[in-house]
Amino acid sequence: MAISVSKLQKYFVVEKLIYHSIDLSLYQVSAIIDGEEHYVADERGKLLRSINLLELQKQLKQVTAERTVLRHTSAYDEMIGGPEKGESNALEVPLADNQLY
Repeated sequence: MAISVSKLQKYFVVEKLIYHSIDLSLYQVSAIIDGEEHYVADERGKLLRSINLLELQKQLKQVTAERTVLRHTSAYDEMIGGPEKGESNALEVPLADNQLY
């Protein structure tokens, strides 16, 4: 389920804002609200995506989040033919908005 940027800005505090690193330089955003994850979309309903992380941070600068992270899920195990693991290999690192835009 997707949530628009304007609707997301109306929340006082979002539990977690997640910038997903989904390809070499492609990022997408989701937000956890009341324990449920929602992908963030623009006003036309198109999911926010960018090759520039700072551009996404600029678009979401009005959103207040308890935690902000960059999440990367590796396809390495699949690429080398390794066994499927029961748990996710997602890496999450804290991310701050240094307002470099």
